[in-house]
Amino acid sequence: MGRGKIEIKRIENTTNRQVTFCKRRNGLLKKAYELSVLCDAEVALIVFSSRGRLYEYSNNSVKKTIERYKKASADTSNTGSVSEANAQYYQQEAGKLKNQIAALQNHNRNLLGESLSSLSIRELKGLEKKIETGISKIRSKKNELLFAEIEYMQKREIDLQNDNMYLRAKIAENERTQQHMSLMPTNEYEVISSAPFDSRNFLQVNLLEANNNYSRADQTALQLG
Repeated sequence: MGRGKIEIKRIENTTNRQVTFCKRRNGLLKKAYELSVLCDAEVALIVFSSRGRLYEYSNNSVKKTIERYKKASADTSNTGSVSEANAQYYQQEAGKLKNQIAALQNHNRNLLGESLSSLSIRELKGLEKKIETGISKIRSKKNELLFAEIEYMQKREIDLQNDNMYLRAKIAENERTQQHMSLMPTNEYEVISSAPFDSRNFLQVNLLEANNNYSRADQTALQLG
């Protein structure tokens, strides 16, 4: 037969209650021991009987475990207060940042010549000094950029002049080359080949150029033939 389900309530019979206490106490101590060994947990168990007797178990020290428990409980209870303190701190910092932003915006408007009615003479003089200092820095930076641009343009001008001189020299050289070619003597072969072709005097011209010892009669005979 299986074990019957026991109703969880106070046992009225004193003997039965004492027997159940002993059994359940030993089982609880055994479970605490197993938990500490198997799971490497720090366990402290304190049990008082109805008669006031103390039963305890701890794998380290009951006192140290209790102190650790008190510290952990205190940290847990202070978590809410720490969160509230952090929230207040961040709210204060946010308020300071908003004030700084508003002051900077107001100062920028003053630099633009706006909202000057609320400023005193001393504040206006200080603002004027700041504006003059800013204008001086702007002019200095502007002059620096202008001088750099002028220096670049001067260098560019010199480069262009050098390129112009080089191109002029190349043009003059090409013109001299063309004049020299036009003054060179024409080749005799080019003159003969450029003359119109005539079959009647072809032999006469070639023979005259090849041999100048022929007489006029010979030349005439050659032409008649």
